[in-house]
Amino acid sequence: MKNSTRKDLFPGALELMILRTLRHEPMHGYALVQHITRASNELLQVEEGSLYPALQRMLKEGWVTAAWKQSANGRRIRVYRVTAAGTRHLEDHMSHFERMLEGVRLVLMPET
Repeated sequence: MKNSTRKDLFPGALELMILRTLRHEPMHGYALVQHITRASNELLQVEEGSLYPALQRMLKEGWVTAAWKQSANGRRIRVYRVTAAGTRHLEDHMSHFERMLEGVRLVLMPET
């Protein structure tokens, strides 16, 4: 982290961000980290110690698949792709997540 501000996520948030990102295009782990950082205006920074365990859980659940490919510079990379089950999980859990965020917003909103 660049500063001491905590950047913890709600449970399941990382998986939802990964699935949402992979829904648009397959990516390797480092590209996922870059996309999440860039898309959040650098408010979120996913560490490898969180990303790869999440991807392993998602592989086990059948939400993503992975295949080894060769990058443009000749390195071997593992590219992840969302599955139909992953798309269903994303759709099912997005509404729950949005309700949870709305509840947090209402509690934190200043009283008028």
